[in-house]
Amino acid sequence: MSILSNLELIRRVPLFATLTPKQAEGVAAAVTKQRFKRGEVLVTQGEKSDRLIILLTGRARVVTTDSRGREVILATLGAGDYTGEMSLIDNQPHSASVRADIQTDTLLLGRAEFARCLGENSAMAYAVMKGLVQRLRKADRNIESLALMDVYGRVARVLIESATDESPGRKVINGKLSRQDVAKMVGASREMVSRVIKDLEEKGFIEEHADGVIYINDRRRTPGRI
Repeated sequence: MSILSNLELIRRVPLFATLTPKQAEGVAAAVTKQRFKRGEVLVTQGEKSDRLIILLTGRARVVTTDSRGREVILATLGAGDYTGEMSLIDNQPHSASVRADIQTDTLLLGRAEFARCLGENSAMAYAVMKGLVQRLRKADRNIESLALMDVYGRVARVLIESATDESPGRKVINGKLSRQDVAKMVGASREMVSRVIKDLEEKGFIEEHADGVIYINDRRRTPGRI
């Protein structure tokens, strides 16, 4: 982790962008830094915690596990994202676990300071509310996918949502997305996901390179494809 001051780190977090200088100084005095190694758990499903966790660097997975130990990936968090706010707001146990996918540096903000920030800064309260709404909408889309789409449709949606635009008619997934991870996102076996991805490749919808980068083609706009 860099040697930037807490105040400098706070200023880099979108959630705190609307804090006044005095409020930012108060938050900076209250936060602590913590580094999570790959595989370490930031929050645990079924348990309560009294802190907001803000990711500075790294990546973490939001996962839920059933009674048989089967795991589903609900979301991926990156720099600037945060977790733990739901338990802080309703004082209920976490509905999912969050686990570091790679080494992840974080800031931790306690319950009292979090509540004070929400009470004193309506813009920050709105930002938290907006984040919760976005998560709810994503959950609705996932439920819709499971109910209405076949495995092909669910895999395609995950690939598209994981990609960024590279050029007109072409998207790219730079981070390695394993078959097993996709399987945990769509509720299917790894073998089925592999068959779907192979079929999408053969039909020209995607191109997977040896380094793990995946390109997604819009065949309506890609020259030379039918």
